Amino acid sequence: MRDYPQLPYPALPVLTDAERLARARASYERLRTRRTCRFFTDAPVPRRVIEQAILAAGTAPSGANHQPWHFAAISSLEAKREVRRLAEEEEREFYAGKASDEWLEALAPLGTDDVKPYLETAPWLIAVFGQRRGGPNPGDNRQNYYVTESVGIAVGLLLATLHEAGLATLTHTPAPMKFLNAICQRPSDEKPMMLVVVGHPAPDATVPAHAVQRKPIGAISSWI
Repeated sequence: MRDYPQLPYPALPVLTDAERLARARASYERLRTRRTCRFFTDAPVPRRVIEQAILAAGTAPSGANHQPWHFAAISSLEAKREVRRLAEEEEREFYAGKASDEWLEALAPLGTDDVKPYLETAPWLIAVFGQRRGGPNPGDNRQNYYVTESVGIAVGLLLATLHEAGLATLTHTPAPMKFLNAICQRPSDEKPMMLVVVGHPAPDATVPAHAVQRKPIGAISSWI
């Protein structure tokens, strides 16, 4: 390795194998209850909770440690209404002809359509942008690497943290999403990649039975 400044690897807890297994199992048991929510209340969520979740997302690994992401947290009712209006325009086109029959067939058990009231009802929308240029320091203007992979990992940490905080989430990806650049006042060279809806589930919220199914360990892993 090149002779760049180094720091000691952070100390990890000293655990027995049984303790490691217990922790891994406990984490799985919590995360397995995470569900996509499409029915939210307008009950407020403190900004500090969203800030901590974004900080957690920002700990994700990234190409060359350039951290090529930006999280725009939207709570203004006016802005949320505009997001809903423009997202539903794209969704109407999607369901009316953009999507293939196979895609629509895959979505059918979830009961989704072009009407997205949660975009207006939930207290927070987090628009996640990928940055083609940037760098590890504020103000850098360098090529970023593995942007899609890096942002994907960060969103995973964001969802896990929000779930740990007892909040419901939904990931929404209308296409195209360039209208988010204008609403969030982000540069045109940033790519909106995900819209995360955050809040409290409605008392009568339901989840499609199809969405609860998870592939078993044998179907999602191999051991060489």
